[in-house]
Amino acid sequence: MERTPIPVLTVQTAPYEDQRPTGGGGLRRPTALFEGQRNYLPNFVQSLLSSVDLRDRQGCTMVVGSDGRYFSKTAIEIVVQMAAANGIGRLVIGQNGILSTPAVSCIIRKIKAAGGIILTASHSPGGPGGEFGVKFEVSNGGPAPDIVSEKIYQISKTLEEYAICPDLRVDLSRLGRQEFDLENKFKPFRVEIVDSVEIYLNLLRSIFDFNAIRNLLTGPNQIKIRIDAMNGVMGPYVRRILCDELGAPANSAINCIPLEDFGGQPPDPNLTYATALLEAMKGGEYGFGAAFDADGDRYMILGQNGFFVNASDSLAIIAAHLSCIPYFCQTGVRGFGRSMPTSTALDKVAKVMKVPVYETPAGWRYFSNLMDSGRCSLCGEESFGTGSDHLREKDGLWAVLVWLSILAARKQSVEEIVRDHWAKFGRHYYCRFDYEALEPRTAYFIMRDLEALITDKSFSHQQFAVGNNIYSVERTDSFEYIDPVDGTVTKRQGLRIIFSDASRLIFRMSASSHVRATLRIYAESYEKDPSQHNKEPQAVLSPLIAIALKISQIHERTGRKGPTVIT
Repeated sequence: MERTPIPVLTVQTAPYEDQRPTGGGGLRRPTALFEGQRNYLPNFVQSLLSSVDLRDRQGCTMVVGSDGRYFSKTAIEIVVQMAAANGIGRLVIGQNGILSTPAVSCIIRKIKAAGGIILTASHSPGGPGGEFGVKFEVSNGGPAPDIVSEKIYQISKTLEEYAICPDLRVDLSRLGRQEFDLENKFKPFRVEIVDSVEIYLNLLRSIFDFNAIRNLLTGPNQIKIRIDAMNGVMGPYVRRILCDELGAPANSAINCIPLEDFGGQPPDPNLTYATALLEAMKGGEYGFGAAFDADGDRYMILGQNGFFVNASDSLAIIAAHLSCIPYFCQTGVRGFGRSMPTSTALDKVAKVMKVPVYETPAGWRYFSNLMDSGRCSLCGEESFGTGSDHLREKDGLWAVLVWLSILAARKQSVEEIVRDHWAKFGRHYYCRFDYEALEPRTAYFIMRDLEALITDKSFSHQQFAVGNNIYSVERTDSFEYIDPVDGTVTKRQGLRIIFSDASRLIFRMSASSHVRATLRIYAESYEKDPSQHNKEPQAVLSPLIAIALKISQIHERTGRKGPTVIT
């Protein structure tokens, strides 16, 4: 029986002015806006698809996945219908729509796809009252560069119509190929539903010594681990890779069922939100703990008794132990990258290893360029994102497997490894204050006035006395990045105050959300003397924080009494 071709419709629409991607080709908004505003999602998807030149789009393959949050399945259906109507030849989709961000990057690179679409709002809350997002990956498996994001935005501002096949229905639960005949199309449109974990797992097998990790988790000197997937996308990956493949007991993994609202908590792996993991680790039963965010690209590491490893230290320790990973023994280490707000702990390791460090703006797309050009092997951000040139995305589970490899090689606890690192390289006391959900204009004017203050000539070489501490300003700037690969200049990426003792204060607006603003203050102080390594970061950094609060007037201008989150 001959199938009736599915019609391709052109739907009239009106443009929205607020669909500028916030970086990496991503649009993140309240879920209610995507769900309730007429054509809001189709408009952005059409702008995204139209940003790919027609000759590259026709018949190409793209990858689609989501973190399982509320509205994902509806959105995947719309993406599929519009991809078919816009000439995409094949879509590869994770079973039930589930694919972590690292897995999407992995599959794009493996099958040489033209790009990918990820439905995620990262660590933001889910559910009808939460946030939703659409993120575009390009053909290298990394976030869209700024030039692509700008192209998407320009298209969105004049969009008058979009193409869709509203009658096309895909069964996301059934593994294998599904084909659809479309009106006026010579070739059928294909959808392949793939196992969410398998291709990514095969890549990890080629990177790590799984036998060494398995022995750590199951051998005579095994350690007990506790892994919290925070009801995001990582549940299936944790169960399949850490439990089934590497032998960790099934009860090592908690919150492993992806939920549309992530169980009512923000899927954000930090000390504020991963409280169930923190309490379990404080009991002393487990030797290693980790948590992941909704889409699996961020992570947090805890040692026995709740010993917290900040992300900047984690990055530096990973860098110092790359010889534990077979992948790097084969490829060598070419260079390191870190975002500007990330502590300079990585720089100390790089100096000893005699490899360059690239200091970039926040955003993984800057690292992608460095890795594509062969300059960079390992990159990281203070926001719990770390990865290497095996992909073009940060990769939370990869980082956890690196840590387990280090534990297997060193035969020490997490805390012992961290303290040994401090003894060798010095300790970088570090913290981040997040002031979330600020009124955007208020946050903008705070940053504007602060930039005028610190870049004035009278501010340079100013001294601040706080208690017994005196801090002398050595230099200040508004961070600017010149890409060593293509010469692209990126300006206004955060305000820096660097003191004569190498302490730093950084102020930066986060671009991850639209409706409300987040202003972040970072403080860093370096201590070489091992006898001074046992202090609380808050106590060490309190004079710097006092300076930051004084010159920014953030409490007075926002009415806040303190930050929303301290990391």
